[in-house]
Amino acid sequence: MFDASPDLSPLLLVVSFGRAQVRSTRHAVARAVAAAGLTGTRADDFVLAVNELITNAVRHAGGRGRLLLGLAGSAIACDIIDTGGGIPASRLRRHELPAEFAVGGRGIWLARHLCDLFQVETGPHGTTIRVAVALPSGVPGVG
Repeated sequence: MFDASPDLSPLLLVVSFGRAQVRSTRHAVARAVAAAGLTGTRADDFVLAVNELITNAVRHAGGRGRLLLGLAGSAIACDIIDTGGGIPASRLRRHELPAEFAVGGRGIWLARHLCDLFQVETGPHGTTIRVAVALPSGVPGVG
């Protein structure tokens, strides 16, 4: 597993979360992305993607995780880190929408399709997922 934090600069939010913190973490992410200049549908989509990933960490990877949100060049990026047993490769290879009545399977699909960047590093000792979206031009610090 890689430590994706060094190239998020500046860090805007660092949160350790568990089941009880999913909602407050989602709200903190929404506030931070708005303060960074990401608004409207793009902000809503990004927050939804992050929420799906933190929910997956809670449900499938030991009940807790860590979130790092920051700027990565001209994008806002979020790393969701857990210490679970890893994501099966078959789940990561799926790029099509899960069946209408399938139980689960939409969190990773949503994150992949709602963000400009979706990266996964996973193994038996945990997973780090980075999602990112470009900030609009005209935002201070963005070209």
